[in-house]
Amino acid sequence: MEISAKLTNAKISAQKCRLVADQIRGLSIEKAINLLAFSTKKGARIIKKVLESAIANAEHNEGADIDELRVSSVYIGEGPTLKRFRARAKGRANRISKRTCHITVNVAEHK
Repeated sequence: MEISAKLTNAKISAQKCRLVADQIRGLSIEKAINLLAFSTKKGARIIKKVLESAIANAEHNEGADIDELRVSSVYIGEGPTLKRFRARAKGRANRISKRTCHITVNVAEHK
C-alpha cells in the first residue's frame, strides 16, 4: 500500500527542491523527518510539510503504523513559470522567471 501527498505550485524551483528530495528518498520516516528538520535549505521545510501530510494520510485513511513507514518515492516536477519584467536603462527591460514546482511524496510500509 502506497499513500501519497501532493503540493502544487510551490514557490521554489524544481532544481533546488530536487537537491533535498534526493537525500530522503528510501529512508525511514524518522530519519527523513530528522534530516529535513535540521537542513538549512528552503526546500527542506516545504518537503517536510508534504511528508507530514503523507504520514497523516497513511495513519488516518489507511490505519497504517507510523513506525513501519518509509519514504518510497519523491517526485519533483516543473510547475508553471511566472514571467515578470524589471526595468533597465534606456527604456529596456529584463525578464525575471519566477519558477514553481509540483512535489509528490509517497510513503509505504516496510516489507
